Amino acid sequence: MTDLQVYYEIEGGRPLKGEIAISGAKNAATKLIIASLLSNDICVISNVPRIRDVEQTLNICEALGCSYRWTDASTVEIDSTGLSEYRIPLRYSGAMRSSVLFVAPMLKRLGKADLQTIGGCNLGLRPIDFHIAGLKRLNASVTEEDHTFHFTAERLIGSIVELDYPSVGATEQLIIAAVGAEGRTVIRNAAIEPEIQNLVGFLQSMGAIIYQDEYRTWIIDGVENFHGCSYWVINDRIEAASFACLAVATRGDIFVRGAEQEHMITFLNMFRKAGGVFEVDRSGIRFNYEDELKPVILETDVHPGFMTDWQPPFVTMLTQAQGISIVHETVYENRFGYVQALLKMDAKIQLHKSCLGRKKCRFRDQHFDHSAIVQGITALKACDIEIPDLRAGFAYLMASFIAEGTSRISGIEYVKRGYSFIQEKLAGVGGSILEISQTPDTVNA
Repeated sequence: MTDLQVYYEIEGGRPLKGEIAISGAKNAATKLIIASLLSNDICVISNVPRIRDVEQTLNICEALGCSYRWTDASTVEIDSTGLSEYRIPLRYSGAMRSSVLFVAPMLKRLGKADLQTIGGCNLGLRPIDFHIAGLKRLNASVTEEDHTFHFTAERLIGSIVELDYPSVGATEQLIIAAVGAEGRTVIRNAAIEPEIQNLVGFLQSMGAIIYQDEYRTWIIDGVENFHGCSYWVINDRIEAASFACLAVATRGDIFVRGAEQEHMITFLNMFRKAGGVFEVDRSGIRFNYEDELKPVILETDVHPGFMTDWQPPFVTMLTQAQGISIVHETVYENRFGYVQALLKMDAKIQLHKSCLGRKKCRFRDQHFDHSAIVQGITALKACDIEIPDLRAGFAYLMASFIAEGTSRISGIEYVKRGYSFIQEKLAGVGGSILEISQTPDTVNA
């Protein structure tokens, strides 16, 4: 049987205008679903995006003995009373990196968890060392055998944990573990992203006791039991910023319904410096431009800094700015992997191993292309390209809408991992985008 190749066909070169409603945040929804396993009860989570990562997370829940059902288009009910399996199936754990977070509720409920290969986008090494070291501080034992991590804990015990880096995933792991540990846990140098705040609110609604202290510190007093609750996922600030960049780069005008200013302060400041214009109201933010775009100097960082996931669409937008911009990536060493395809589309971007910025950087004097010089204005040309990861995927869609002509974008499953109803949303603001399935020999004809 011949495999089908599925791709987007995009006709670019026209301004995108209209309204887009953003979905719930991928980086929050999956974590709330995982945390619901702490409760031997039913949790109802609303504003959940219908994307592949959510589907995979729910599949893992089901494989572990839990059940779920969608009560409407964006509300899922999770019943964790049947949790019994402690081994996360490889077919799921190999597909998404956040599968490691199942370890914390499983240690609380079952006292053990087995985890095999961890998946996700290829953004660098992204080891789980911080997760392992933190869980050990909470009295968990961790061994590795035949590419499988074995976690055990007769009981989790609170402790003081100081992270070497404010990792979002490690912070989420430790918070979920600590709420059910005996005694008090203090997590220092922790991540404080809005998605973590959303997780904390959910856990508190389930019965947890959590305080946020100064200097990136979470203080958690463990409790024995958790009850079910109803909660909601915050709107996706990554999606909102992506559509903002798209509006300006195509010389368009898009109202992003559901965009929340308080979660996008740093992005909005840099967007304005680059010549973008925005108007905020209670239901969302309108994005457009007045004159030509301007070059900027940009450095990514953990929250409240400029989010690394905002970087690919922003860099793509900067190809349309008059002059030379400098971008320094300090979060993921291989985030600029998407640049090669933009070069194929005639973008003028130079990658450098030096730190072209002032922020403290883990990659200084290492062999990673983690800085970029972007020259504009560039007339991008249509091209056939393959998506390597989620955020690169939107950058490629965006570049295709900027370029004159027809582009074919394969690997669209990456985009569907994080952007709910992306084709429909882009078509709704005037984008010419078709999903096409063909045999490989037909595609190459």
